Amino acid sequence: QVQFVESGGGLVQAGGSLRLSCAASGIIFSINDMGWFRQAPGNERERVATISSGGRTGYADSVKGRFTISRDNRKNTVYLQMNSLKPEDTAVYYCNARLNGVWRTGSWGQGTQVTVSS
Repeated sequence: QVQFVESGGGLVQAGGSLRLSCAASGIIFSINDMGWFRQAPGNERERVATISSGGRTGYADSVKGRFTISRDNRKNTVYLQMNSLKPEDTAVYYCNARLNGVWRTGSWGQGTQVTVSS
């Protein structure tokens, strides 16, 4: 059974930083691409960062230069370092895994809430 457990969210002032973690189980972590997504109230879920199984990273324009995704295959964990946070970054953040181009959208975790105050 695939599971994602996100943690590390919280309340932070604009300009601050947070580091999110996501522990994955039920998959062969090292061969999956991993991604961070977020969903703000009234908005669709959007992908903000991706890291391939080989370590190549990609970012949404809205977070480029401020967020950094990384992974630790020994711990089956993916991280999202978020710096220079803005109020518009406020959302519930989720992680997910992609294999052969397909995200495991039937297996979302509970997410972790990030709230950025102005």
